[in-house]
Amino acid sequence: MRAVTPAQIRNVVLVGHGGAGKTTLAEALLHAAGATNRLGRVEDGNTVMDHDAEERERAMSMTVSLAQFEWEDHKVNLLDAPGFPDFIGEVAAALRVADLALFVISAVDGVEVQTEVTWRMAAALGIPRAIFLNKLDRERASFDTTLAQLQERFGSGIAPLQLPIGADADFSGVVDLLTATAYRYREGTAEAGPVPPEVAELEEQVRESLVEGIVAADDDLLEKYLEGEVPSADVLSGALAAGVARAEVFPLLCGSATQQVGVDRLLGLICEIGPSPVDVGPFTVIAGGEAIEVEPEPEGEPLAFVFKSVADRHVGQLSMLKVLSGHVHHDDHLVDTRTSGDVRLHTLLFLKGAEQVHADEAVTGDILAVAKLTDVHTNDTLAPKGKPVVVPQIEIPPPALPAAIRAHTQADDDKLSNAVHRLLDEDPSLRLERNEETHQTVLWSQGETHLRSSIDKLQRKFGVSVDTEEVHVAYRETISGSAEAEGRHKKQSGGRGQYGVCSLRVAPRTRGEGFEFVDAIVGGAIPRQYIPAVEKGIAETMAEGGVLGFPVVDVQVTCYDGKYHAVDSDEMSFKIAGRSGFKEACQKASPVLLEPISRVEIIVPTESQGDVLGDLNARRGRVQGTEAGNEGEQLILAYVPTAELLRYAIDLRSLSGGRGHFTAEHDHYDPVPGHLAEKVIAEANAG
Repeated sequence: MRAVTPAQIRNVVLVGHGGAGKTTLAEALLHAAGATNRLGRVEDGNTVMDHDAEERERAMSMTVSLAQFEWEDHKVNLLDAPGFPDFIGEVAAALRVADLALFVISAVDGVEVQTEVTWRMAAALGIPRAIFLNKLDRERASFDTTLAQLQERFGSGIAPLQLPIGADADFSGVVDLLTATAYRYREGTAEAGPVPPEVAELEEQVRESLVEGIVAADDDLLEKYLEGEVPSADVLSGALAAGVARAEVFPLLCGSATQQVGVDRLLGLICEIGPSPVDVGPFTVIAGGEAIEVEPEPEGEPLAFVFKSVADRHVGQLSMLKVLSGHVHHDDHLVDTRTSGDVRLHTLLFLKGAEQVHADEAVTGDILAVAKLTDVHTNDTLAPKGKPVVVPQIEIPPPALPAAIRAHTQADDDKLSNAVHRLLDEDPSLRLERNEETHQTVLWSQGETHLRSSIDKLQRKFGVSVDTEEVHVAYRETISGSAEAEGRHKKQSGGRGQYGVCSLRVAPRTRGEGFEFVDAIVGGAIPRQYIPAVEKGIAETMAEGGVLGFPVVDVQVTCYDGKYHAVDSDEMSFKIAGRSGFKEACQKASPVLLEPISRVEIIVPTESQGDVLGDLNARRGRVQGTEAGNEGEQLILAYVPTAELLRYAIDLRSLSGGRGHFTAEHDHYDPVPGHLAEKVIAEANAG
């Protein structure tokens, strides 16, 4: 690839709902630019972007992929992001380094759920956006209906720059509204000509509205326009580019990726009015604990951000990064500001899917991969020595679907820890936790497909097979009444024996107050040195499990009497006595099973609120209230038994048409209803 300046770079990510044709469009763009000599097909498993074995097998994108190519005097870094909701972490990573989010929308299916989700993400980041209305050659495709949906959901900033010529099977080209030129296509090649009579009247109306929208954002242009001067196409293009860079105007183009209709015009738009890395303005870094805005400086010191890590079978770890400022060169030394370790950039690579091309340098705004940075992870910042700035981490929705995993064999167990940590570095949208109470290793994912893919990746990439099992809930037990019991330990087997007796009284405490031990011994019934042993025995029993078999909480234990032997008594005797006395007292004090309760915040579309509230009631949830969220959304606050939330990520997606999401955190423990308690205890005893 020839050398380029930052102003010549276009970092574009293809986003949208699964099945809209993002990967097919990527193939068409690469082919139109001369970067490939054939069009791959997703269903045939031979596309440039879906180069992972599992992606080809499933015929769907599951990770963000990168293809870099040239178009005229520009370099395009094209990122293809998955459209399935389980892989939202990949979308977040791609949005972080893109300067333009190109939303690919099916003219057959219209604006779908994941398009709305990703639009909100891009809007929150202030990323410029454009739209490609795809599949206009298909039956039931509708330009007008989809445009109306876009304007209804995303506002008046949607600016159609093209109109289709023909519909369904007769779709043959597009009309460029800026130049009033028609482009008809035959086998992917465009022929320019006048606007066809059948769309001339509509073209005039839409063009007038487009021009008015563009000049309204520029006082000088508006004044001239009101005086009767119509701006030229070049002037309009320049004003449009400024509006796109400010994320105020969202141009819409149309075509068919499979028929290569409008693809070359899309490339022209990307390069003509799409923002370069220096057009989008400053980026945020953390320096000295404070967030500051920094302008990209092409001639400044190098600064880069690692947005993705990939385990490559040929070169080992591949770190994908964006140069935020300055230049990076082959064999440069930078500092990983997370570890303060020296990082040598041994091998710089430009990517075209799985294809790797060696590079000597990369300029501000460029995206590249660096091989074998073994101690560098996703979200790391690479900076010059003495400049310990940190780029904020990529914000990813927390995973909500848990599954317990365990190694399939002992050989797998030996490799599991390292493999899982490599998996998490490659995919930060996963989370791993070890529950010492249930003795389970729990992998949290974004959904069922994400979980299955991650399990498969452990086997395929890292050579570790794991089995999954149901996540166990960490139940507790307490008592609801008071009782007394005597703990006695007496053992005589020749020589010195063991002897200890303690009288205990147990009583319930307020939920959350924990364990309290009261020393009420008077008159030396138990020597002072043995009383801590009684307490220790009780504490150990509480942790190991009480009458019902679960850890005991919120109990007051009073030791008020006892007996000892001058020769045979010792600490162990009283520790054992404390254990037996505590268990007997709890048995008499009406033990109660407790379950963890989570505080849940759920955001759903207003039209789904009734279904979600009814479902929460069925899950024994206690709704605390609802309030209006963003436009068309409701925030629901509730307390729900944790056991009822293990599959909630899947169920909420179904209830809300994929638009709902939630967060949950442990809040407190409550008694389990009697009929359910019997079932839980029986299952625990059986296990």
